[in-house]
Amino acid sequence: MNRSLILLSIGLLGSAGVMMAGAGAQVFKNHDSNAPVNFTADRIEVQDRADRVLVSGNVEVTQAGMTLNAARMTVAYKNQPGGGTGTDGIQIDRIDASGNVVVRKADQTARGNVAIYDLNAKLITMLGNVALTQGSNRLTGGRLVMDLNSGRSTVDGRSAGGVPGAATSPSGRVSGTFTVPQRKN
Repeated sequence: MNRSLILLSIGLLGSAGVMMAGAGAQVFKNHDSNAPVNFTADRIEVQDRADRVLVSGNVEVTQAGMTLNAARMTVAYKNQPGGGTGTDGIQIDRIDASGNVVVRKADQTARGNVAIYDLNAKLITMLGNVALTQGSNRLTGGRLVMDLNSGRSTVDGRSAGGVPGAATSPSGRVSGTFTVPQRKN
């Protein structure tokens, strides 16, 4: 392959990636991770001494227009004393999800085997057979990191080693399909 064809290919892939990332930035940018977290499930087990809740069976978590579905989730929290102001409660720090994990907001959907939502860092990391779709645009790989501050999503071909349920993409590379506007001749 000659050098100009390689550069053209890289430019097209870069432009398509920016198109999806740019549109995605509008979807996830400035997500309010301080908004209330609502959840439904078939079973909930509170482990108060461990400051966590185990949720299983058709789990759905919603927060500020974002939905997270999975077979199982572990919610890590800490007690927040209100100092006598009547605002005592819990603060969710992290949600670990596994089993057909799906994250949706507006027209963007991310899927994977495992997800970690760090509410303090405002990051969602998905591992294993990940797919990010927006309309007919699609990226697949082994690991996806969504930054809820900037709206930037990054897909890697390989997932982090040693995580149960995580898997490298079949080729170990990122692949994608992007729509191209039809041009008049």
